[in-house]
Amino acid sequence: MKITELSNTEYAPYCETYLPNVDDTYTLTEWLEVSVHEFVHFIQDIPMDRHGYRYAEGKWTIKEIIQHVIDTERIFAYRALRISRNDKTPLPGFDENDYVSNTDAENRSLQDILTELALVRQSSLVMFKSFSQEQLLRRGEASGHEVSVRALGFLITAHQYHHMKVFKERYLE
Repeated sequence: MKITELSNTEYAPYCETYLPNVDDTYTLTEWLEVSVHEFVHFIQDIPMDRHGYRYAEGKWTIKEIIQHVIDTERIFAYRALRISRNDKTPLPGFDENDYVSNTDAENRSLQDILTELALVRQSSLVMFKSFSQEQLLRRGEASGHEVSVRALGFLITAHQYHHMKVFKERYLE
């Protein structure tokens, strides 16, 4: 299944800004696998003195953003699991700023954070590979919007690419 198969009824309107980051080159599970390698290589090429940089007061550092990507993937994967299992309970949103302010990303090594990212992605990848076509098409409610399991998988990678773009535009100039 490829991104072009998604209907705009399978995700919240605000996701429209993220999904263009994913093209039709790979299937969902291929994107989950390929994109994590691209992200890790991209991060490893960033000079070490930039990892603690904030482009403005109150903005997150590169390490904090990577932790945010990890946390968001965990939340999206959990939502996908619940919905795939036909759980009809509406799933709440989360405050990304509260999550970031309660990490210890700045005191962790970059290697430790990237290892965590790779392990979380491996878990997500195996889970998405286990879903049947029927499960991938299931829909539920998250953050007050209807979302499909497959859309959550694509949003994991789209969100990651969004932050790569932010790094390029605001942290590496």
